[in-house]
Amino acid sequence: MTSKKNKLTLILSILICIVHILPFYILITTSFKAIDDLSSKWVMPGYLYLDNFANAWENAKLANAFKNNLIVTLFSITIIIILGSIASYPLSRRQTKWNKFIYMLIVSALIVPPLTSLVPLYKIVVDLGGMNQFWGIILLHVTFHLPMTIFLYTGFIGTIPRELDEAAMIDGAGQFGLFYRILLPLLMPITATVIILHGVSVWNDFQFSLFFLQKPELRTVTVALSSFFAEDGQQTGWVAAGSFMGALPMTVLYLFLQRYFISGLSAGAIKG
Repeated sequence: MTSKKNKLTLILSILICIVHILPFYILITTSFKAIDDLSSKWVMPGYLYLDNFANAWENAKLANAFKNNLIVTLFSITIIIILGSIASYPLSRRQTKWNKFIYMLIVSALIVPPLTSLVPLYKIVVDLGGMNQFWGIILLHVTFHLPMTIFLYTGFIGTIPRELDEAAMIDGAGQFGLFYRILLPLLMPITATVIILHGVSVWNDFQFSLFFLQKPELRTVTVALSSFFAEDGQQTGWVAAGSFMGALPMTVLYLFLQRYFISGLSAGAIKG
């Protein structure tokens, strides 16, 4: 019975991997094919056609788009980490009725889809003067990603022994000193998880970037690549090449942080 169960698990794992790998395979085959190549998308070309990358970079102005993506993502994630970790510390360490209520209120915001509040958000951002401003879209990203960040940080801090707090307090550390010197270094695994989860989401954002950064010079990568889809034709090769380049930064980031990412996700199950 155990052997059959292991085989079934292995088969399911392979199928899931194939389902996730196929889109990347098609992306690669399309990126390196010439425009006049009418062969199947499943067939890997026997040549390397690099003009798609050059055309995508030039026509979509990806150099400027990458800069915009970097600004929005870097500032959004930095603010999310700072606010999320600071807010999670008292929510995790002080289990008062008031803190429990605040925590549940914050977590309940996870059920609100961003698109359902797009119209009032648009009006609020316009009234605040945040249209076509980086700070406006950064504020939106922080707002919608902070609940999940607090949820992750609060759970992880709960797995850290309280004896560390007591030892630091005996040594004369204050609340801020205890957090920044003792707890913050221990939060590296969950911080890596937050960076990857929310960093990928902010980097690949389309809906907010489309509505709130409407000036051509403020376009992010996803919005810039969407300009290749038009009624008179679709430059799928350019889009594939641009998407391939756009995915590289987050892929490299994940490779650097994957060790912390995996341990951050499994810490609660292992320590709890």
